[in-house]
Amino acid sequence: MPGIGTRIRGCVLVDESGRSPAAAVFDALGGEYEKAFADSAVHRASLEWLLDRLGPGSRVLDVGSGTGRPTAAALAGAGHRVLGVDVSPVMVEIASRQVPGGEFRCADIRTMPLEDESFDAVCVYFALLQMSRAEQSALVRRLVRALRPGGFLVLATVPLDVEDFDGVFMGQAVRVSSFAAQDAIALVRGAGLTVLSEQSVMFTPAHPDARPEPQLFLHCRLDGTEQAG
Repeated sequence: MPGIGTRIRGCVLVDESGRSPAAAVFDALGGEYEKAFADSAVHRASLEWLLDRLGPGSRVLDVGSGTGRPTAAALAGAGHRVLGVDVSPVMVEIASRQVPGGEFRCADIRTMPLEDESFDAVCVYFALLQMSRAEQSALVRRLVRALRPGGFLVLATVPLDVEDFDGVFMGQAVRVSSFAAQDAIALVRGAGLTVLSEQSVMFTPAHPDARPEPQLFLHCRLDGTEQAG
């Protein structure tokens, strides 16, 4: 791992006092996160759903891109232009190495500039959980504005009615906020999206400290030209 102050593709590693909580967690997990979720058939099925609907050479934003696999790897492998954004410099370094066909940035998606109607699809696989509910709602609306009309947004989350819940995830202390399933669906609809399909499953990550968790996958489309503000 690079030393403190080393720059990785525009991202500077800083000490614990300067990192976001999410960056600290996923810096520590590194490739272990990919291993824990590698057997998720529903995640791969979700990607297939999206790939079946994208036109050739689509531009796709992968929010919370992690190690780049499976999401960015599947999209880039199908010939799409992928921009992965993650707050963890360790994850960005791994993704850049594992998915050379993608572009990865170490940035906070909450404040990163996004051009309106600049993406054909946006993927948000479990990237919201360490944000407050207000931040999640605001971010989904920002992501919808970045979608071209007719574009797709795929969102996966752990649908629990919790806010600022202190827990442990794969041995790492985390503070989690989320919405119950129907509230998550209402959130994306309120942002102007049509929910085309949804799937709820129970999944246990392949990690000794992991527990079974509910997961909700929403596959959405932005219809027309009007978007919620």
